[in-house]
Amino acid sequence: MSTQEQSAAATPDRHSPDVVVVGAGTAGCYAAATVAREGYDVVIVERKSEEEAGHIACGDALKGADAFPESIPKSQIEPAFTNTDVDHGRFEIPQEDTVLEIPVPGELAVIDRWEYGRRIIEGAKDAGAELHYDTVVQNVTQDDGGRVTGVEAIHKGTPRTYEADIVVDAAGSLSVLQDKVDFAGSTFDTNVNYTHFCSAYREIVHVEEPVEWSDALVFKPTERAAGYLWYFPRTETEINAGLGFQMTEEPMKLVEDLKRDLESRAEFDGAEVEDKLGAALPTRRPYDSAVHPGYMAVGDAAGHVNPTTGGGIAGAAYAGKYAAEQAIEALESGDVSEATLWRYNERVMDHFGARYAALDIYNILSTAVDVDDLMGLLAAMPGEKLAEALYSGSASIGPKLAVESLMQSRGYWGTIWTLFKTKRRADELLDLYENYPSHPGALENWQRRRDDLMEAVYETTGADPKY
Repeated sequence: MSTQEQSAAATPDRHSPDVVVVGAGTAGCYAAATVAREGYDVVIVERKSEEEAGHIACGDALKGADAFPESIPKSQIEPAFTNTDVDHGRFEIPQEDTVLEIPVPGELAVIDRWEYGRRIIEGAKDAGAELHYDTVVQNVTQDDGGRVTGVEAIHKGTPRTYEADIVVDAAGSLSVLQDKVDFAGSTFDTNVNYTHFCSAYREIVHVEEPVEWSDALVFKPTERAAGYLWYFPRTETEINAGLGFQMTEEPMKLVEDLKRDLESRAEFDGAEVEDKLGAALPTRRPYDSAVHPGYMAVGDAAGHVNPTTGGGIAGAAYAGKYAAEQAIEALESGDVSEATLWRYNERVMDHFGARYAALDIYNILSTAVDVDDLMGLLAAMPGEKLAEALYSGSASIGPKLAVESLMQSRGYWGTIWTLFKTKRRADELLDLYENYPSHPGALENWQRRRDDLMEAVYETTGADPKY
């Protein structure tokens, strides 16, 4: 390489958008599209190539398919909805030799996640966002006061710098950006470690004959607590099959365990595997705060996932929208402080964050109870009543359901009593999260009350502290 070529390679390629979004997943694309539609310059920095972008390990099930932000029109992503006939969950409980059918209200779909990923990227571009592929972020820049001012990246060996008023971290689970930011002076949640995540693996499997459960999301417990298998039908003959386990538990051999279960099912005789992917995803409460001067985290990068199921597409879309709308307000006022961005936190908690935080209590419970007892209790519960409890807007198992289960499951009274007490703790936590503070100065007192409630949760469930 000549001296001139070496000099060119060492000279950073500089960009100065109003907003830089790191990651072209759901949260990132909806954030970028929302900002771009208001006429601001926004760049999405994506580490994958243009051909691979949007290819993400996912269960492909989508709850809330009828309610997506309008910054990317729903009509643009609907062709990726490959199965809209799914309307219930099918819980296979081998320990009890039974199957529990639970109806799921609202619009449910199974999607082709890669096709969906391509379409939301196109939607962001159509809205006016610029996409920079093959670009790996390596550092986050801050000024002397700690405000985030941009990111430093490498594009095919060439340094790139992005100077921006706001950085949106949509870089996914265990985002590397959060290792690079000095969060001193803000309330951004740094109480995050690998035990708050699960390791998951999935394959796209083609079968010769239509499966009889093509209208259901199939769940099956693994042989250990805090893990489950899933079989989600993209079509009658194309199945997203996968499994995951909580990282607090002894590691599973994901590929071998999934293969063993597939081989035990007659409907997968002669099946062909098309695609294999693994990933980590948050199974924790949402971040207490996902804002710092000049910086917001969204989607998986902020724990915006249902901790009991791993579902996070719809929540990520709205997190992107809420963050973008707060970014727009900050750009218009010229104030990118934590206080200005705080409203984003509030909107997340109001929409889904409070419910996810309460559901995390049941995830904690699952690490402390015997899996056979839990499955036996689930088998004794009436499916329609369980669905009503799960999807009525509460995060808790109602007392009527507990009483009905009590009458039908004498052998599990101890587990029912623990579940009932856990329900009360989840309700208390939900109430607290529904009164999330309206400004960062009130967060510390709120956290103390929350942590006191969590101590009661650990005492009730017998689980080891999670946070």
